[in-house]
Amino acid sequence: MKVKSVFKAIIILVILGALAVFIYNRTTTRNSRELERAMIELSPRGGTPETIESLRQAIRLHEEQIERHVRDAARTGVYWRILGIRLADRNMHRDALDAFQRAIDFNTRDASSFYLAGISAAHVAKSIVGFSPDSESQREHYFRLAENAHLRALELDVTYTRPMYALGILYAFELNRPEDAIIQLERLLQIRPSDIDSLFVLARAYFMTEDFAAAIEVYDRIIARTRDQNVMREAQNLRDTVMGIRYE
Repeated sequence: MKVKSVFKAIIILVILGALAVFIYNRTTTRNSRELERAMIELSPRGGTPETIESLRQAIRLHEEQIERHVRDAARTGVYWRILGIRLADRNMHRDALDAFQRAIDFNTRDASSFYLAGISAAHVAKSIVGFSPDSESQREHYFRLAENAHLRALELDVTYTRPMYALGILYAFELNRPEDAIIQLERLLQIRPSDIDSLFVLARAYFMTEDFAAAIEVYDRIIARTRDQNVMREAQNLRDTVMGIRYE
């Protein structure tokens, strides 16, 4: 019985092996035909390369075409971003937003394009003042777009401080979300501890949450770090105002 079992096992293995070879040959033949068709399309003369050297030439031609397309696409993306910046400089933020979207289409991992799109989206949101019945929903849409663009920029570059500051402004001044502003600004100040503009916004965010002690501490940091007498005077005045409110 054991001999018969062994014999049957051998027969099964032989059959399976033959089947595997058959499948491999069919796959290889199909792949070869696909490669041949591709090479016919790539061949400058429209025929199958007949020698190894002609095959190499066809491959080089194909690679050169790919590289050229990649370079052209990258260059086009840069041009769209430059166009967006020029439009934004002229306060044409709707058109700038479209240009930044095109730039992102060409490079979906360019953090700066997302940041710039967020800035323009916020400007568009603030420009909507009620000319149409759906103005409020449009404002919400563009503010949400601005927030998402900045957050995406930070996903791509966790040390990119500009979208951190932009989110701080957005949360503190536009969306009434001071707690979120504090998170972004504290994160920024870990990288740039002497950023005076960020410190002013952070102090405001703490004031909005009624954490007056934290706001006063931030104003003290500004006074200690700045050499600009006007900035120092403004920080001192704001500090005194918060002190007065705190001890009313």
